[in-house]
Amino acid sequence: MPTPSATRRHALRALAALLLPAAAARSVASAGADPSEAAADCVIPAKAGGGFALTCALARDALQVVRPARPPLAQRYLPGGIGAVAFDRVATGRLGGPGTLVAFSSGSLLNLAQGRFGPHPPSAVRWIATLGTDYGVIAVHRDSPYQRLQDLVAALRQEPSRIAFGAGGTVGSQDWVKAALLVRAAGRDHKAMRFVSFEGGGDALGALQGKHVDAFPGDAAEALHAIAGGAAVRLLAVLSETRLSGALTGVPTAREQGVDIVWPTVRGLYLSANVPDAAVRAWTAAFAEATAAPGYAALRERHGLYPFALTGAALDDYVRARIKTYQALADELGLRRWRP
Repeated sequence: MPTPSATRRHALRALAALLLPAAAARSVASAGADPSEAAADCVIPAKAGGGFALTCALARDALQVVRPARPPLAQRYLPGGIGAVAFDRVATGRLGGPGTLVAFSSGSLLNLAQGRFGPHPPSAVRWIATLGTDYGVIAVHRDSPYQRLQDLVAALRQEPSRIAFGAGGTVGSQDWVKAALLVRAAGRDHKAMRFVSFEGGGDALGALQGKHVDAFPGDAAEALHAIAGGAAVRLLAVLSETRLSGALTGVPTAREQGVDIVWPTVRGLYLSANVPDAAVRAWTAAFAEATAAPGYAALRERHGLYPFALTGAALDDYVRARIKTYQALADELGLRRWRP
């Protein structure tokens, strides 16, 4: 006579036999579906509070406007190397699929240019869309003695190690490069500066609030987001070519203050290179539609970004050109480049 446990095992096998064909059919059906209409994740490759989080939030909100029936784009954190861990996992197939988007920025391209994302070329992923551009800023604590950018430059000129910069990434990251360019503008060797590394802009801004660092060479959107939340932060300069509109109207550019540094930070999304071309086309079309929608400009502005929308071949060309520019900059600053 069969035991109760044997009867249960037999029943479970029978149930599995009935369910597996249906599950396989659903899997086949979903494989051919438009991923921009289905549940999907937006991976934030850093800790909370930084520019990658803003990118995924904007992607979620913009996509919902043009795909109202889809579930909201889920936000998923995967910190590590300011994007290095996420890029490596996607490039090696350990993370990805048609329903997994990953946020990137100009900083990601700078790291790629130096080989800091592992032995992977830019073609290891599919570049889907840019949603807008941010700009670098130099920020200090609200109570800082440095009232103007010239005050900070004067302090750096006197003694570079006197100022502790705090921002996302390590040596060679885009925030490190902004600090290095500022020290060089002061006429000193950038290798003498003090730079405290954090896993994203959110942590760095927290350190600035706590007065553990003196200056934040980060990006405008994340700084403004922190200020809106009550952070005791003051902007000395924005690293744009000309004065910006919106919340940054009253912030002078570095150029206005005699420091010739311009640093745009493009923000966008990529996808695994191992997904079907149909999935790439679907996501590209979805974000092209989203960034062209009538209300997108206002939505983008609420997330602190300025116009810069690219998809398809134009985005691929942009990525290649920027990486070439960043490689030259890395050589100029004496940064080591690892080749894929």
